[in-house]
Amino acid sequence: MLNISIMPLESLLGIVCYCAAGIALGWCLLNANAKKGKRSASKQLAGLLGLAGVVFHSFVLANHLFTTSGISLSFTDALSAAAWLMALLLLAASLKKPIENMGIAVYPFAAIALGTQDLFPSQHIVVKFSAESGVMKPLEIHILISLVAYSLLALAAMHALLLAVQNHQIRNKHPGGFIRALPPLQTMETLLFQILTVGFVLLSLSLFSGILFLEDIFAQHLAHKTVFSIVAWLVFGILLWGRWRSGWRGRTAIHWTLCGFFFLMLAYFGTKLVLEIVLQRT
Repeated sequence: MLNISIMPLESLLGIVCYCAAGIALGWCLLNANAKKGKRSASKQLAGLLGLAGVVFHSFVLANHLFTTSGISLSFTDALSAAAWLMALLLLAASLKKPIENMGIAVYPFAAIALGTQDLFPSQHIVVKFSAESGVMKPLEIHILISLVAYSLLALAAMHALLLAVQNHQIRNKHPGGFIRALPPLQTMETLLFQILTVGFVLLSLSLFSGILFLEDIFAQHLAHKTVFSIVAWLVFGILLWGRWRSGWRGRTAIHWTLCGFFFLMLAYFGTKLVLEIVLQRT
């Protein structure tokens, strides 16, 4: 049910910071011909605003996830947690890799996910809270690995979309505009496969931990998630093998990345959307 009460201050501040960070990056991309100093300052400002958004988002997320009954991971909670992780991973990776421009998609998405979590609050307790023991339970480890894997591969999908635009512009001999603010095409492709490799390893660990820690990963409520996750794992695995064996790149890499993420999105959020929102099962 829609929560018409006023949003917590942390949520409002987080949304404002995320949106401002996206606007700052948008200005930088649209004004690629501006002086390098101004573009650099805009990117630094976007990074600081994005970091502030992540901090505010973390307070809201903690209040929603950790309840007196246990750890809640409803559809809106999972969406918000994934968006928060995507923003956090983007900030961390951009310290060494030139991928900060992906924030133009990540930050607005995080703002939407944060707002959705407050406007449509719900609970779905997936595991009893074990903070009193000071040790994470196996299921909690599985959930954490799964969320990080999804977030990394979501970043890879956004990177692939950006690469698709860059590739299209270059093929049509229109390398101007925001394309000038991006790294060279070869660097972008290398970054894509670096993200995909780490994400694939974590997805493999997620599937393996699910086999170990869940009683039946093909149970009725988990069957679709498991099947879609395995299909996504196969797609990403074939892509990485094709890159290593035959040097796959360009449109091939983009299409396989987006295809793999599509199945992964169905696995992580498609089943949750149907069960919790459509069928209203908790």
